[in-house]
Amino acid sequence: MTNAGHNFTAADDRLRLLIERVERLEEEKKGIGDDIKDVYAEAKAVGYDPKIMRQIVRFRKLKPDDRREMQALLDTYMSALGMEA
Repeated sequence: MTNAGHNFTAADDRLRLLIERVERLEEEKKGIGDDIKDVYAEAKAVGYDPKIMRQIVRFRKLKPDDRREMQALLDTYMSALGMEA
C-alpha cells in the first residue's frame, strides 16, 4: 500500500506521534515492572514472602464485598476438600 514518492500528510505525522508515544509508554511500563520486581526482592531479603505480598496486593484491589465473597468461596472449597482454613 505504500507509494513511491508518497507525501506525508498530517495524518501520517499524527500516526507516527501516536506510535512513538506507545513505544515510550511501553518502555516506562518495563521500567516500572523492573522496579516492582526490585521491591519484592528487597522484601524477600528482609524475610517477607513475595508470593503472599502479591496476593495481598491483588486482594487490596478488590472491593470489600468482592473480597468477602472470594474469601467465603475459598473457605467453602477448602472445607469441601478437608483442608484447614
